Amino acid sequence: MIDFPFAAKVFAALFAIMNPIANIPIFLSMTEGVSDGGRRKIAITVSIGVAVGCIVSAVAGGAILHAFGLTVDDFRLAGGLLVLLIALSMLHGSPSTQHAPTMEESAALAQAENVAIYPLTIPLLVGPGTIATLIVLGQSAFHAGKELTLAVGILAFLVVLTVALLAAPFVGNYLSPKITAITQRLMGMILAAIAMQMIVASLQAFFPRLS
Repeated sequence: MIDFPFAAKVFAALFAIMNPIANIPIFLSMTEGVSDGGRRKIAITVSIGVAVGCIVSAVAGGAILHAFGLTVDDFRLAGGLLVLLIALSMLHGSPSTQHAPTMEESAALAQAENVAIYPLTIPLLVGPGTIATLIVLGQSAFHAGKELTLAVGILAFLVVLTVALLAAPFVGNYLSPKITAITQRLMGMILAAIAMQMIVASLQAFFPRLS
């Protein structure tokens, strides 16, 4: 049985933190001068890379936490704070340093032939905030028996991401800086709400009386 509200939450969280619309201009700038066929190849590679990153983070997150002697509640608090910082950066209209290469790295990447894995997949899309969110959502799904629902939410986002990247040259012609800025701030608000939910849930686990 699919829990559609939880699937929608997974989709919204991934859409907000990866924000395919706001990242279209970045994708176009990183692939400037590349042929249409080359751009499609890069878009598919990025989608595959993001899919692998999502699956590994969601499925192996619990084992990674256990190896470091951490619980999901420990990580939910730390992850919530990290996601909140990213959301605040988005609300202020500035790129998060957690999901963007440094100026020195960007200069080096200008000469790179293939930017599909770095920086488009990591850290632009699958950055620390994305990984933290997926680990928390993955553990919540496994504990509640909602593995299929988690997969549906992730798959729905991956479809949207792939379509957005493949259509980037066309969409970019109509995507003004104002639309990008509005989208970034709107996603920042949604991401901030998700971050606060993670933090509150963690605090309630540590201090049951808060419930």
